[in-house]
Order: sequence, then structure tokens, then C-alpha cells
Amino acid sequence: MFLLLWAISFVAPSQNQDTVKLDQVEVYAPALDRFAQGQKVLSWEKAELNDYQGRSLGDILQEQSPVFVRQYGAGMIASPSFRGTSAGHTAVFWNGLPINSPSLGQSDLSILPISAIDQVSLQFGNAGALFGNEAIGGSIHLGTQTQFGKGFHAGISQQIGSFGMFNSSAFAGFSSKNFSSKTKVYREFSKNNFPYKDLGQHGTPEVKQDHAQFEQIGIVQDLAWNLNENNQLKTAFWWNKTNREVQPVIGSNTKDEQEDQAFRAVIDYFHFKEKSVWNLKTGFVRNEQTFNSSENNSTQYFIAGDWDHQISTKWASKLGARYTLTKGDLSTYQTDDDRIELYQSTKFLASENLSFALNLRQLVYSGTFAPFTPNLGMDWSFWNRNSQSLQLKTSIGKGFKVPTLNDRFWNPGGNPDLLPEESLSGEIGLTWIKTGNLNWTQGLTFYKMSVNNWIIWLPKGSFWTPENIKKVDNQGIEYQGSLDGSFGTWDWKLTTSYTYSKAVTTKGTDENDQSVSKQLPYTPQHQANAKIRIEKNGYSAIASTFYVGERSVTADNPRMMPSFQLFNFGLAYDKLEIGMLQVPLSFQINNVFDTDYQVLYLRAMPGRSFQFNLSITI
Repeated sequence: MFLLLWAISFVAPSQNQDTVKLDQVEVYAPALDRFAQGQKVLSWEKAELNDYQGRSLGDILQEQSPVFVRQYGAGMIASPSFRGTSAGHTAVFWNGLPINSPSLGQSDLSILPISAIDQVSLQFGNAGALFGNEAIGGSIHLGTQTQFGKGFHAGISQQIGSFGMFNSSAFAGFSSKNFSSKTKVYREFSKNNFPYKDLGQHGTPEVKQDHAQFEQIGIVQDLAWNLNENNQLKTAFWWNKTNREVQPVIGSNTKDEQEDQAFRAVIDYFHFKEKSVWNLKTGFVRNEQTFNSSENNSTQYFIAGDWDHQISTKWASKLGARYTLTKGDLSTYQTDDDRIELYQSTKFLASENLSFALNLRQLVYSGTFAPFTPNLGMDWSFWNRNSQSLQLKTSIGKGFKVPTLNDRFWNPGGNPDLLPEESLSGEIGLTWIKTGNLNWTQGLTFYKMSVNNWIIWLPKGSFWTPENIKKVDNQGIEYQGSLDGSFGTWDWKLTTSYTYSKAVTTKGTDENDQSVSKQLPYTPQHQANAKIRIEKNGYSAIASTFYVGERSVTADNPRMMPSFQLFNFGLAYDKLEIGMLQVPLSFQINNVFDTDYQVLYLRAMPGRSFQFNLSITI
């Protein structure tokens, strides 16, 4: 079917995106940070993601960003924590479509494979006004990238590694001046039979993990047409299925199994005028999860539209609305939920070096008004001299998180009277850029946040129920830097980051709550990472490390997980050619020093592992 779709094309001249018209080879996509003045954004494109082929989104976030990832084992659930918040305070999007589970209010990063993604962007801090529900701590934006005018291209990739790892992927695409199609398929498999110390046995003998097998298959299809000089149509589909043996805690011999299946589809229609873009979007997300014999399914339908208008050289505006219908069919309840969102953004360019943005959003869910959500931000390049510049970014805003379906309807225990969690936060950041023989970028951000009506599940008789009890204050510092240059004929680049995060409970469940003034569970105060790449004539070497500080296991902090630091190393050569074929090769060692560590208590993690990567492209 996909080969037949490649044969379809439409004729139309292309235009330049700077005047919000079509670029010659790009599919139009609204810029993530167009109205995100004052907010921190970190992005990786396809070339940078290649270092993580055969791995998951959780791996790159843990090793190359200030985000802490809570991992329940190799290939097991992995959830993000931005700035000390929970996974439920992170909004996740794919091609502009929200994909968090409506029942759980979060996404599992371990089943979002890099093989299916072309670009990743992280937005840090409160962005409820820009992106809506759940964007309290930050948001993750995944995308597929389609281009026009590239002809036929195809490739296969194979990763073979330790502990039974055998990952395969392939892609094929064709694009003309007015039509583009790309298909990606993948299968990832690992026995995860790594050795670990069994703390549940006398003498802590080394044993092999025998119940953590992971298998994942999927397909991604992208299509785009230039219908004429003013109209473009883009659609994408992603099917992913994962089967896992749920890794038991150390000392246990449970044999739980879990199957996750996701269907995601989105259609975008763009109408271009000289100074504006109309975008109509529709899509659906279906999640099916089977844990042992318990089935939990949900389907979300979306329809949205917005108008992005360049009013003048100084003013820009965006006005839009989105309707969401959710149908939940879970093991203990069935329910429907509908939401309407209205949003508006305004940007003012006061001068070439100073810009402001005001973002507003109102959401109504099941007849209930969520908190009105404003955000005000500023970017100011206040010093430019020769090859150096300083930029100040600052913002203040509100965020919110609507109670999940499980929070409201789980039987027994769901609480339909729960209020949305509300947050108020601000941040200020300074970035210094210097270009020359050495190119420096150094950024430091201070943030402060307060979350009210924090939802917590508490025992009530024979079952548990959620209540709006806690209040949490978060504050911290994030540093990110990069340095690149040349040494003789070698090019090199160093990237570093450090995060200090203090996230404490300021209001507990009652006056005797021992969690008050204590750091939130599994929230390290200190986290850091670094990566250096050296390359010459197609040869490259990469060394990286990441450090995670102590974490408490429970809210009252009586037990602490020790800090750990892991090192990875890789070699690659990407200029091997056989006829018309390009054959990049790479080899990497993860956890070089075979460090024994746990991210979460009694969740064994693998030691040293090896991975060989072979790709063939045409």
C-alpha cells in the first residue's frame, strides 16, 4: 500500500518559509519556541539521535539532559522528572498531538524508541499557557521529519549487543517537488539476562536476571503533499507494540507480564497566506495495555485549529482552539471525558534584541473550568560585542494538571470531586555565546515553582483514594554548556550540564506528616552529565558520563539510595562506501567500569554492556 502511495503526487510551486510560505524542500512545521520567550528549550535533530539508535527516549534524556529518568529496570517503565516534578507533570507530544495516557496522565519513555523519531525537543518549566494540561515541570515534543525534492532513499540498520540484544530497523522514502513519503519499520529485542547481586539471598550471590525479556515492533508512515502554492497536507501514522516480562524486584520471583499497544495518527492541513498560516489538525491516540489478564484501554480523538498571523514587523499573534473526546474502557470503570481549550499568544518585538510574549489558555473539562493560565516571557540580548553576546531570558506563569481518569473514576477509590493541581513558577536565565577559534555557549537558569492541590493517594478503610492534600515547592539551578573547536586536523566538541534541584513538601497530609520540609522521593538534588566527541575524516570517538546524586526512597527520607556515576564510550566510522551504498559502522560500551547501581530501590540494572551498530543506506 505504501508503495502505491509513493506514486501519488501533486504539482505546485514552492515558497520561502520566512514569509510563512512553503520552503522548497521542507514540510512546514510551526516553531516550538515562536511564542516561548523566556523559556528554555533543548533540541536534538536526527544526526544527533543516531548515537542512540537501538535505544529509547529515556536513555538520551537521562544521559544528555537535566531531566531525571526514573527507571524500573532495563527495558522497564521509565518516567521523566523535570525540575523535581512527577511524570504526571510532563506533557508529551508527537507531531503536535498529546500522547500521554489519559488514565495514568503520563508516558512510558522506554517504549518510545529513537528508531521511530527524527527530532526531540525539551521545553523546561511551566508552559500550561502554551501547551496545556500537564506541562507544569516541562514538555517533550517528538517529531517525524519529511522533506520534498530528495528522490528515493532507503536504508537498514542492525544493532547486536550484550544480554541478547538484537535490534533491526529499516526505512524507505521517496519525495518529489510536491509529494513526500517515508516508511520506517523496526523490531527491538533483548533477553535482559544480565547478572546482578541478589540482595535477598544470604551472601548476596551473583545471579542472572531470568524474567525481563523485552520485545517491541512498530511502523511509522509519513506522507505530505504540496496541493498548490497556498496549501499543504501532511499526515503521519505510528503503530507500536511492546511485550515485556515485568522485571521483579530483587528477592522476588513474580512472573508478571505486560503488553502495550499504541495507535497514533494525525492529519495537518496548512493554508498559507502572505503573512499568516491557518492550521487544521485532527488525530487520534489509542492505548491498549494488558497486565497479566487485566485490560485497560483508552482512545482520544482530537480536532484543533489555529491562526498564526504576522500583524506587523513588531507584532505577531496566534489564536486557536482544540476539542478532545476521551473514551476509557478500563478493568474497573468505563467513562467518557470531553475537553475544550481556547488559547491565544501574542509576541511583541520591541527591538532587534528585545522581545516579549504573552500566552493565555482556558480549558474546560467535563463542564468544569480548569484554572485560567497566563504566561509572560521576555528575551533580551542586552550585550553584543565583536564575537560575544549575552542574552537574558525570564518568564513567569501558571500551569495546571487535570486529575486523570484513574484519579476520578477508579473503582473503588476514585474521587470525582478532585480539583486540578495548580502551579505558579518563574525563571531567569543568562546565556553567554562566544565565537571564534573556540566556540563557547554557557547558560545558567534559576527557577522557582510552587504546586498546590498536589494529588496523593491515601488509605481509606479497605481501599485507597486520592485527595488534594499536598503543597510542594521546587527551586533550583540548571547549567548547560558547550565548547567546540579544532586541534590540528581533528574537530572536537564538549557538552556539559549540571542541575541542582530542591523539591520539598511544604504542606502534608496532617500535622504529623514526616514528609514536610523533606526532599521528594526519588528526586536527586544533584545531577550532571558530560559528553565529548572527537572526529576526523569520518572517524569519531565519543566518551560520555552522567552522575545522579542520592535519592530518598520514601517521603519521610529514612532510606537513601546511593549516588552513582556511569561512563560510556564509542567509536564510529561513517565514510565506508561500497558502490552506491554508504555503510556507517559504530561500536559502543555502556557502563564501561561495570558499576553496580540501582536507580530505584531493589530494581536491578545491567552492568557493562557492548553494542555493535551496522547501517546501510542508499
